[in-house]
Amino acid sequence: MAIILITGANGGLGQAIARDFLNADSENRVVLGVRSNREAADAIAAESDGRAETVELDVTDPSAWSAVVSKILEQHGRLDVLVNNAGFHRDGLLATMSPSDWEMVRNTNLDAVFHGCQAVIKPMMSQRYGRIVNIASLSALLAPLGQTNYAAAKAGVVALTQSLAKESARSGITVNAVCPGYVDTEALSEIDSEQRKALARSIPMRRFGKPEEIAAAVRFLASTEASYVTGAVLKIDGGIF
Repeated sequence: MAIILITGANGGLGQAIARDFLNADSENRVVLGVRSNREAADAIAAESDGRAETVELDVTDPSAWSAVVSKILEQHGRLDVLVNNAGFHRDGLLATMSPSDWEMVRNTNLDAVFHGCQAVIKPMMSQRYGRIVNIASLSALLAPLGQTNYAAAKAGVVALTQSLAKESARSGITVNAVCPGYVDTEALSEIDSEQRKALARSIPMRRFGKPEEIAAAVRFLASTEASYVTGAVLKIDGGIF
């Protein structure tokens, strides 16, 4: 049994991660953190037979993190797994990028991970156990044109992960990052069919990843079997890089 908090649980990847944890162990309890558009998360909670619940969580707000973590500890007495999955991108060339676009992307993708890790690290240290999985991006390792804000933020997530892994290694806590490539979620649904074909051709496997494939890797990193894996950066990209 594990108590799991997943941010960005309303998105396609967040939903897949939540369902994977729920299907893996009938005793798992999953807290679905969302800021808006909570219908998808509520649907998962409704079908979970009471094993999942949706909570409002603005990942950029430290006080919101504190409130949610305190509630989880009050209800369950512990928090075993944090999956920092919430993310946001607003692409554009640096020459014309507004300061607000830089700040919004940094706040949601990097600052939020800092706030989340800080909110859970002391309770996890007290219980001498914890698993933190940060969802970064292939952009952190292979930065594309037009994503200076997003690539920089996700690269920061990778560095944060590796540093925190060293800080918490002796406390029974592992901290790892996953770097997905092109995954068939709502983000890819915004591009037309010709662009999809071109992107698929750029992938050695000639297909997009499935959310369930990312979720399986996240669950492994959050498991007791991965107790000697920390500070790892796992790319899941069909062989792009």
